[in-house]
Amino acid sequence: MKSSQNKVTTLAAAITSLIKDNCHLSIGGFTINRNPMAAVYEIIRQRKRGLHLYAHSNGQGVDELVGAGCVRRLEIAYAGSGRFAPTCVRFRKAVERGELTVEDYSNYQMTLRFMAGAMGLPFLPTRSGLGTDIIKHWGFSKELRNSDETLPKQKLVTIDNPFGNWCESPKLVLVPAINPDVTIIHVQQADRRGNARIKGLTFADVEQAKAARHLIITCEELVEEDFLKRDPDHNQIPFIHVDAVVPIPWGAYPTACYRHYDYDPRYLNNYRQAAEDDKSYQTYLAEKILKPADHQEFLALSDKKHLKSLVADPETGYAVGLERS
Repeated sequence: MKSSQNKVTTLAAAITSLIKDNCHLSIGGFTINRNPMAAVYEIIRQRKRGLHLYAHSNGQGVDELVGAGCVRRLEIAYAGSGRFAPTCVRFRKAVERGELTVEDYSNYQMTLRFMAGAMGLPFLPTRSGLGTDIIKHWGFSKELRNSDETLPKQKLVTIDNPFGNWCESPKLVLVPAINPDVTIIHVQQADRRGNARIKGLTFADVEQAKAARHLIITCEELVEEDFLKRDPDHNQIPFIHVDAVVPIPWGAYPTACYRHYDYDPRYLNNYRQAAEDDKSYQTYLAEKILKPADHQEFLALSDKKHLKSLVADPETGYAVGLERS
């Protein structure tokens, strides 16, 4: 159990102390929603390498970590940024070039894998995947699995239902648990001890957070503990899982953070165009990510009026009238 002390720290310190080369890392968010982008950019600035990355269905965060050369292996259900990049660009290029080893699961299977990790179980049973090639095709070979103790010995296992056919499922698929060394999620509110509140859809973030050996939370607002106690049923992450709390407004930008700001169509379009060309992408990395010292300097590269247009409407939680094309 993690302590109840004040865990507030800087992003640079959290990444330096907890993210090591070759570690198993999980990032939260979904496609272009609530990706922990400030943390992603700090990982890139610190030039972390050899990461074994897990994500549920992530877009911008995965693509930028892969594009920057931080990732050697990836386990994921879907890597895409919606209509901006139905398949993440640098992710696709890395796979085509043989620079990235990928193992794919269904969305439901990835959720169950994180849930198994959170429950302290080695696996969970499901019917998801029966009748599909997702069971047959492995991204990680048996040789790799046998030589790496951090990997389960098999991707998936199909068994006979030990309770018979009374539940109309003669076969079951066992999905292996995920227990990342570190998970990073971005939330709307957290207190100094690490109690955290996610507004809107939680995706698989709660399961990812509880499955991890260490947890970094970045948040839009640092609030007092008494504030979160007013509506305790709205808090998903208790302090016992948390190692570091990093208050960082716009910490999910350029992805969206519900009730704070929308995703940035201009940035995501420009990113896709740069990512398609290797030379342009290296320029993007050098000027947009590596040159700024921190997330504040990164945000300063964007026009203030444009950022203001992304601010969420208090009633809907999204930017009203945003040009999304």
